[in-house]
Amino acid sequence: MYEVAALLREYDRARAYTDALWKDLSPDEITWRPHEDSSAIGWHLGHQAHVAHFMVRNLTAAEPSPDPELDGLMDSANPEKFRGALPTVERLGAFRDTVAERVHARMNDIAGGRVAAPDQLTVVARHLLVALINHEYQHDQWIGEVRANDLGHALPSDPDTAQVSRLDGYLVLDPLA
Repeated sequence: MYEVAALLREYDRARAYTDALWKDLSPDEITWRPHEDSSAIGWHLGHQAHVAHFMVRNLTAAEPSPDPELDGLMDSANPEKFRGALPTVERLGAFRDTVAERVHARMNDIAGGRVAAPDQLTVVARHLLVALINHEYQHDQWIGEVRANDLGHALPSDPDTAQVSRLDGYLVLDPLA
């Protein structure tokens, strides 16, 4: 099992891969939906960050959302046909960056023993980071499909790391590798 610091590097690598999938797209491409029962790339971007914040908040630190207005919209329990009113690309990017900073801060506090029950929370942090990384890659697959198949843009190369492979077509971090 990886150490928290190594998992944070993999989390950053997964986020960098996500950035390579969307940062060169226009705002119209990011908010475009192939059909009513499909989510825009922008929704997936917000959802990735929303889940990261939600999991860290509920499993390691009860802290408020960095953008409470996005919480309902980015929740996957919200049916796809109601996922159309997305915030600006700038707001989505800021939300993603703020959540990533908070993930790093909390995981570094845990790794540094600056929490109650540091050994127990280290176990939680490791599993949590693996889940966040794999969730990021899960949505990257869907973003990539829209990017390539619907918008006609080339896909970036897979992340340059031996820790990530493809399983059922999806990039995954194997926690036991």
